[in-house]
Amino acid sequence: MALLLGFAGLASAHQIKAAITTVLFNPRTENIEVMHRFNLHDAEHAVKTLFEKSADILKDPKTQKDFAEYVTQSFALLDAEDQSLPLTLVGFETEGKFFWVYQETAQPPALDGLKIRHDALRELWPSQINTLNVEGNGPLKTLTFTDNVTLLEVEFDGQHH
Repeated sequence: MALLLGFAGLASAHQIKAAITTVLFNPRTENIEVMHRFNLHDAEHAVKTLFEKSADILKDPKTQKDFAEYVTQSFALLDAEDQSLPLTLVGFETEGKFFWVYQETAQPPALDGLKIRHDALRELWPSQINTLNVEGNGPLKTLTFTDNVTLLEVEFDGQHH
């Protein structure tokens, strides 16, 4: 048991750098909604490197907005013809241990699949893992951006609603 507790302590001391993003096809609004969830701890460290040493994502609304805009520049949705879908920054917030960034775009009338780029924080930490779930257009699809992966694809089976 003591050995197991030792491993648990080691794991929390070296937190995995990870973010989770959901790309949701919302049938009610007919928008594609994007929700990025970052560990607040990671975001705190990132803004000091990305912006300036005094950047404070917890208390400074400008730092929060700057980080949200950084995320939007590090993320892209492309259609099958490599045309970028124009994502709008809807908002951002801190919630518990997380920093959320929200984006959306109108659903194109016909979409056979998506190519997705998710580079947020990956230039800071090569071990950063960005996991992305695509929901609401057929079965759940999960993509994982690790190592040198910059563009991943999902295909839809024509059940677009």
